[in-house]
Amino acid sequence: MAEFTLELNDDQKQVKEWLHGFAADVIRPAAAEWDEREETPWPVIQEAAKVGIYSLDFYAQQFFDPTGLGIPMAMEELFWGDAGIALSIVGTGLAAVGVLANGTEEQIGTWIPQMYGDADDVKVAAFCSSEPDAGSDVASMRTRAVYDEAKDEWVLNGTKTWATNGGIANVHVVVAVVDPDIGSKGHASFIVPPNTPGLSQGQKFKKHGIRASHTAEVVLEDVRIPGNCLLGGKEKLDERLARARERAKAGGERVKNAAMATFEASRPAVGAMAVGTARAAYEVALDYAKTRSQFGRPIIDNQGIAFQLADMRTRIDAARLLVWRASWMATTSKPFTSAEGSMSKLYASETARDVTAQAIQILGGNGFTREYPVERMHRDAAIYTIFEGTSEIQRLVIARTLSGMPIR
Repeated sequence: MAEFTLELNDDQKQVKEWLHGFAADVIRPAAAEWDEREETPWPVIQEAAKVGIYSLDFYAQQFFDPTGLGIPMAMEELFWGDAGIALSIVGTGLAAVGVLANGTEEQIGTWIPQMYGDADDVKVAAFCSSEPDAGSDVASMRTRAVYDEAKDEWVLNGTKTWATNGGIANVHVVVAVVDPDIGSKGHASFIVPPNTPGLSQGQKFKKHGIRASHTAEVVLEDVRIPGNCLLGGKEKLDERLARARERAKAGGERVKNAAMATFEASRPAVGAMAVGTARAAYEVALDYAKTRSQFGRPIIDNQGIAFQLADMRTRIDAARLLVWRASWMATTSKPFTSAEGSMSKLYASETARDVTAQAIQILGGNGFTREYPVERMHRDAAIYTIFEGTSEIQRLVIARTLSGMPIR
């Protein structure tokens, strides 16, 4: 078991420098253009594919880093470059992880390559879970999957929302209800292959931030997919449903807690994204404060500005430490006895929101214009307190974990 450390090893340092170089040389120069266009930055994704960043192999290497720091380190550097473009690059990973976590070896080998394509013909994938009436409340999911035994097909109906790459993806991974009586344990994940009839893109959202990342509704109308597109297979699903029904009879809270533990492990990665955005805004503000002169001296000489920067840097470092701790705990199977995953996401996301706002304040009127990147960073940072569980949900998870009580 890897010991917890704050020191990156030589391999991690090399990867960090490589990612930072790509973020600085490729992502940053393109950030403003694709934010304005509000379109998927295909040329940047292709460049990421050419150098090996946009690939399953890269993310697998970081995911299996025994220290747990590979993924948060990668997320921080890419999102330091630009949150919208970075999310376009890493968004396919959400669907890929869904297949890796639940699929058979045959499904993994068949579908994940089709999610990424290659450097000459890049593809993207979409993970479709949220619904118009089921965001934080996953038990309210309405999309249904019904098995047609005669044809060995699953029939999917429903509407998904807030799907990164939704509708433009080559492969969609869709979470649907197969047994509504056992809450989230009655859900299963399905592959919807390319060009499947009945799947269409609904509304494409015009967003406040992360505008280079495509976000849309996915509409499923009598979507028929082969039986082998159920991730994990039907035999495994039937066994899991039978166990869940027995557990539900014994005590429903046990089922909820098992689901909660799964979400806890994924939240530090979002925290790392937030740290990257916060760090980027802080660095812009620091450089500006050193070079901007008022009343005959750099504004950083003023205590009011200097103290703001001190607080910003302190919060960023504290957020990173919480993210690294939670990532290490998840990798080494340490139990989140105090909801450390939610702690890291909560603190990092609110740090990004606050630090980017402070950066605008330090730049003054310039910070409010699009001539400087901090206004974009502030718009991007707003999403971190919302997706992967709002700040209110994180506090609820933490409070319930600490108290052992069903706080509402």
